[in-house]
Amino acid sequence: MTDLRLERDFSVSPERLFHWLTTPEKLLKWWGPEGMHVPEHDLDLSRTGPWFSIMRNDEGQQFKVSGHVTHVDAPKSVGFTWGWHDDDDQRGTESHVTFTVVASTSGARLLVDHRALDDSAQSARHEAGWTSSLRKLAANIT
Repeated sequence: MTDLRLERDFSVSPERLFHWLTTPEKLLKWWGPEGMHVPEHDLDLSRTGPWFSIMRNDEGQQFKVSGHVTHVDAPKSVGFTWGWHDDDDQRGTESHVTFTVVASTSGARLLVDHRALDDSAQSARHEAGWTSSLRKLAANIT
């Protein structure tokens, strides 16, 4: 098992950043790597319970991921399980993501911890995906 951690600073208050991380209409503006959109979802990280999203790229490829929001401690952290679905909609190995928001000198720092990934190759793919998604968040957050 492999763990991944990313850190990004944002020039907004911790409360504002947390709102962008957990509110459905804000999440949809940045969720998924660049070039992806989310045509189907139950993406609400502001409450505990199940969630899913289907991301689609410009070529029409679909990628489904789902999980369960395990905790919400506004405006500090939210945690959720994560599992990719295969072409037959069978959910694969489960990992866990935690978004932690802390105050920083520039406003707020986001820590993304994605734990229990299968191996370093899967970690590298998730690092690229999260990095791309965080670029979208930085471009959209107001």
